[in-house]
Amino acid sequence: GVKESHQMTIFRIIAAILHLGNLKIQGERDGEVCSISSEDEHLNNFCSLLGVEHSQMQHWLCHRK
Repeated sequence: GVKESHQMTIFRIIAAILHLGNLKIQGERDGEVCSISSEDEHLNNFCSLLGVEHSQMQHWLCHRK
């Protein structure tokens, strides 16, 4: 009973969440700092699926504020 356009949006969000779970986050300085490779294919897929800016997402996944 869900419209096809809504189904595709739901599938896109679920796929993005699954890619987010596969990110390789590297911890540094005893876990106080972390980084994500700018070439991580899962981050690229996540950003393209949700239409968010790659550099902003990379930054905010590694900063607490």
